[in-house]
Amino acid sequence: MNLHEASNSIAPINNKAMAAAKTRWNSIAKPLDSLGLLEDAVVRIAGICGSSVVSLDKKCLVIMCADNGVVAQGVTQAGSEITAIVTENFASGRACVCPMAKRVGVHVYPVDIGVQRDIDHSGVINKKIMYGTQDFTTEPAMTRQQAAAAIETGIEMAFEMKRRGYQIIATGEMGIGNTTTSSAIGAVVFDKPVEEATGCGSGLSEEGLKHKISVIKKAIALHAPAPSEPMDVLSMLGGLDIAGMAGLFIGGASCGLPVVIDGVISSIAAYLAAQIAPACKAYMLASHVSKEPLGIIALQKLGLKPMLTCEMGLGEGTGAVAALSLLDLSLSVYKDMYSFTDTGIEQYMEFQ
Repeated sequence: MNLHEASNSIAPINNKAMAAAKTRWNSIAKPLDSLGLLEDAVVRIAGICGSSVVSLDKKCLVIMCADNGVVAQGVTQAGSEITAIVTENFASGRACVCPMAKRVGVHVYPVDIGVQRDIDHSGVINKKIMYGTQDFTTEPAMTRQQAAAAIETGIEMAFEMKRRGYQIIATGEMGIGNTTTSSAIGAVVFDKPVEEATGCGSGLSEEGLKHKISVIKKAIALHAPAPSEPMDVLSMLGGLDIAGMAGLFIGGASCGLPVVIDGVISSIAAYLAAQIAPACKAYMLASHVSKEPLGIIALQKLGLKPMLTCEMGLGEGTGAVAALSLLDLSLSVYKDMYSFTDTGIEQYMEFQ
């Protein structure tokens, strides 16, 4: 399914199912709304799946992996070769998110959407668009056609996860240099000074951060992308991983699956997805707020509140997986807890 078809096929979420889920929460023998955002998330998922009978027994994490040409400008502590190594580690179960995912029953799917070298590992899904983006300080990171192809790859992956029976998708990414690309996008679309939009990523000195800021300023001045044109911003300043995750959000909405936002890079992808296909926003769940400067800004622009505030900044989908464990816990109450009637306790009254 192409981007246009997927965007136009997103149905509104089911308000009746949401109302029924809220009624179920209010019938449980506990103070009203006492599980806060966890209750809200289950209600939202009920609306997405169209039933107050909510199950998340089959969960997956799709990790978009790609390199960024701007690394040539010395904006990172690590070299581009690390992207391929960690991508292979996802498939071998040796990356940080892997034991977390195993613990909470989440299947991990790394996708090579633009790693700078070929990866020969059966556990990595090969969807390579190109061998990394261009250095955006000298030319656009990619063409609009390549950006659209990456989005459509994400859409395709969402539909594949639906075919495999998954009930929720968590988003993740891996790409050395992608806090630079996401900061550049965020500075433009949120109209923020580059200094406010840019953090240290995976670890930079004060001088390194100043250099990263100057590199982003140079790229924005060179391309002057229009904030209201998400495809222009994405192609000029973005990364294939960001485009692929944007596709996951659009594709998940198109095929009726909730999609969990991870950290700041995933949040930027979610924001771009919502600009491209506004209806997909209703299908998004915010896992945590990243410690990167744009983390909370992106979620606020989406009108979403994070379930966790842990000052995480690892990426890989670690925050999204952590939130999935919370959803499992909340569903154990939603499904199995006794009602006020069952326990003989007078039901709490709901006041406006």
